[in-house]
Amino acid sequence: MAAFEHVIVLGAGAIGSVYAAKLAVRHDVTLIARREHVEAINRDGLRLTGREEVTCRVRAATRIDSMAPATLVLLTTKVSDNRAAAAALAYHVCDDTVILCVQNGLGSEDVVKEVLGDRGTVLRAITQFGAIFREPGVIDYKVAGYTLIEQSPHSAAIASLLTACGLDGRVSNNIKAEVWRKLIFNCVINPITSLLGSDVGSIADARLDPLKRLVVGECLAVARADGVDGIDYSEDFVRTIADVFGASHNVASMRQDLLRGKLTEIDFMNGAVVARGRRLGIDCPVNAALVAIVKAMEAHASPERRAHPSTGSG
Repeated sequence: MAAFEHVIVLGAGAIGSVYAAKLAVRHDVTLIARREHVEAINRDGLRLTGREEVTCRVRAATRIDSMAPATLVLLTTKVSDNRAAAAALAYHVCDDTVILCVQNGLGSEDVVKEVLGDRGTVLRAITQFGAIFREPGVIDYKVAGYTLIEQSPHSAAIASLLTACGLDGRVSNNIKAEVWRKLIFNCVINPITSLLGSDVGSIADARLDPLKRLVVGECLAVARADGVDGIDYSEDFVRTIADVFGASHNVASMRQDLLRGKLTEIDFMNGAVVARGRRLGIDCPVNAALVAIVKAMEAHASPERRAHPSTGSG
């Protein structure tokens, strides 16, 4: 397909900002974010610290006013914001628009497809990059990784675009298995390190192994019942998590949300496992307990949660 002429990063928190900064070196990029972040970027530039020390000049706005043909949209909002984000996109999407959902959890792309119908092309992606939102305009870039993209006629072009900007785009022939694999990691790392108030690397503490094995066991039982192929069900996920993340000084996105008084994505991580397990007749009491604890933490930290209490995890 023809090259994308414009890139929009919609929902630029920590990860979205890293993608916008790197893409802006080679491409025409518009970053859509909250007003404080937008004002800081337009005034002083978008600053990355940590692995790279760079200040990028990138166009930033609080909303999409128009969309040119051949636009690639990277959707990096919290999954709970997908319906509103997709509704905003619906006014502007063209037939050749591609929306790449670079998000956590289960089913983020399904929400966007439901809203947009047959307009544009919606694809799922997974990022292995890590970053912390320090303050408006400043992102602590912690972990370099790669970007897995769902197979489609557009995916090779997207992967090449990302790779040329240092974002290592790779096309996956089994995105469902990759989504589940990352979901398992997230169901362990995000809630447990949030409860501990620690960085990601603390998840390697062997004293946590019994809890981690219970979480992983429930996730694998649901994945197997859901017919997910491409996962090695014999893999020692607890050991893998320790090996891969034990040296990380990043802070999990869930803990970042709690520290900032924001709602987390627990419903789309552990909560999604509980909900799918319920439909498949599989009880997931440990994941359900983690959902309940994190929601209690949200209620304590978030004025938004106090004003609009949740009625359940799905």
